[in-house]
Amino acid sequence: MRRIESAVESARGAGASLVVLPECALGGYLRADGSHAAPIDLGGPEIARLSAIAGDTVVCAGFTERGPGRPYSSAVCVNGDGVLGHHRKVHLPPGECEAFAPGDGFAAFDTPVGRIGMLICYDKLFPEAARTLALDGAETIAALSAWPLDRREPARRIAADRQTRHFNLLDESRALENQVVWISSNLTGKIGPLRFLGQAKVVDPDGHVLARTGGRAGIALAEVSPRAAIAESRSQISHLDDRATEAYRTDRPAPPAAHPGMQDPTPEHAGPAPALSPAPAPALV
Repeated sequence: MRRIESAVESARGAGASLVVLPECALGGYLRADGSHAAPIDLGGPEIARLSAIAGDTVVCAGFTERGPGRPYSSAVCVNGDGVLGHHRKVHLPPGECEAFAPGDGFAAFDTPVGRIGMLICYDKLFPEAARTLALDGAETIAALSAWPLDRREPARRIAADRQTRHFNLLDESRALENQVVWISSNLTGKIGPLRFLGQAKVVDPDGHVLARTGGRAGIALAEVSPRAAIAESRSQISHLDDRATEAYRTDRPAPPAAHPGMQDPTPEHAGPAPALSPAPAPALV
């Protein structure tokens, strides 16, 4: 909590009115043995303390939330008046399925700095998640992550790792396709064998990165008016208005995955080529 207080005070002192901290910033991410931190109640003293730290600043932070069975990896948005918004991570990568229970939805909420939506780590790899928030009126999407380098073949340099490329690409593309302000936070340092890649950033509705931290701990600070920036971006072309929803078929199940050693089907038995290329690898495998 002292580190969170120091980070919020530093950001506020630099002029920030909205601070986005990483996934599980409050209490810590999964330990090296895969166990989770002590669960916290949304109405408990830890969130009340976070609210007191926030004061007139809006703060988004991740935490391990107590559930009826397994806990949730959750995010809370607070200021000095209390809880403004809450999200439970919906998409769990394989490395988290035994530790957390999944959430079941996405919703934006109003704050003193505009309408905000929150995503947690792997959530942002699914375009439907950010699009749901944009359609719910989110002007700013806060993406809180605990995203490491590639687990199987990590690069020696953070900038050269394929997960760094995926992380940065998703931040820019989600901002651009939804024409929203995108604020991305992430852990740095190591937990057991995992090395986290950082790359906190602020992205405008045209996909331009306004500020970034790189692979080291720090603050990505940018001045942007979400409502004005969105209006400017959408005045030329509005991606949300130009959707052809009747043409989309996103409720179909995924095609069967190919397994190592499996031969490609012969032309006479081959089905039609898939409409979409495979998605990028998940953050945790």
